[in-house]
Amino acid sequence: MPITTRVSLLRETPGAFETATVELDDPRQGELTVKLAATGLCHSDDHIAKGDLSAAHLPLVGGHEGAGVVTAVGPNTPGFEVGDHVVFSFLAACGVCEFCARGMSNLCMKGSTIMSGGRPDEPGSYRMSENGTSVGQAMGISTFSEYTTASVNSAVKIDKDIPLEVAALLGCAVPTGWGAAVNSANIKPADVVIVMGIGGIGSAAVQGAKYAGARAVVAVDPVEFKREKAMEFGATHAFADIAEATEFVKSITNGQGADATIITVGVLQPEHVAQGMASIRKAGTVVVPGLGKSTNIGVPISMADLTLYQKRLQGSLYGQSNPKFDIPNLLRMYQAGKLKLDEMITTRYKLDDIAQAYEDMHAGKNIRGVVIFD
Repeated sequence: MPITTRVSLLRETPGAFETATVELDDPRQGELTVKLAATGLCHSDDHIAKGDLSAAHLPLVGGHEGAGVVTAVGPNTPGFEVGDHVVFSFLAACGVCEFCARGMSNLCMKGSTIMSGGRPDEPGSYRMSENGTSVGQAMGISTFSEYTTASVNSAVKIDKDIPLEVAALLGCAVPTGWGAAVNSANIKPADVVIVMGIGGIGSAAVQGAKYAGARAVVAVDPVEFKREKAMEFGATHAFADIAEATEFVKSITNGQGADATIITVGVLQPEHVAQGMASIRKAGTVVVPGLGKSTNIGVPISMADLTLYQKRLQGSLYGQSNPKFDIPNLLRMYQAGKLKLDEMITTRYKLDDIAQAYEDMHAGKNIRGVVIFD
């Protein structure tokens, strides 16, 4: 039987999240219904609200970083049962397409539909509605909801003894930041690394760089509180702006620059990429997991600098992670005390407080805000 669930949704973009009640369909084959325990407040949902990223269907229930408990399993859907604990991956992984077969499931072909609001295999098919009007689901999962129905391709089963409020961070922030350092930047022992922007993704990137063996991890953020937190996560130095960080890095590398700069600012601008390119050495790498306006085109970098110094500019979607493997593996690292997750959560909110939570994010008050459901 369909149920009703309280959600936080957007009715227009640009717009603000508001609380509403919608009807949620039962899971079909290959789907689960999950009672959310917690959801992280990622900047990507704010990009949708601001209109930086286009939502194909409105109204749209936000949220793509969450964890909870399975309450119903669709017919003929093996591998899951009621009571399982799951983390949602904001990128579905089918396991059979060309990219999944290559071990690049963050680029799964189903990812092309995540902004549609509907089902990857059924364009125009929705699982939420309001007074008979279809309601879209962000990334096909919508974790800004007490309950959600989603594809098993977006769900990763985890151990039941892991706190769900920290497990939620594995839906986006942690694999994106950690993977940007370990996978995309390919940091090696004794490397020098700059991380621009210390929010949820940046704090995970700092931890990834430290774990990979970087001799210097230089955090950059204009907010003093975030610089202080970066040092707790493993940064060796912290500066308010990239110019200061670049000058320092050159002072410890014989004038060469960083081996890698990872750009994890909340709102990516073309000049951030240019600053990153200016901060790295010959054959260095700039990694860009951050997002800005999708209409921004062009980066003010020297083509000669790119060619003659053999620099590399690397995009990074979900930290080049494979969610079905990396989410459980990172949680094992958390259990072993090798990854700080509890410390990433700055403020806990209620569902009705999401608009305020994003105001706090813009004010630089949070590393990661998290909504806790009753």
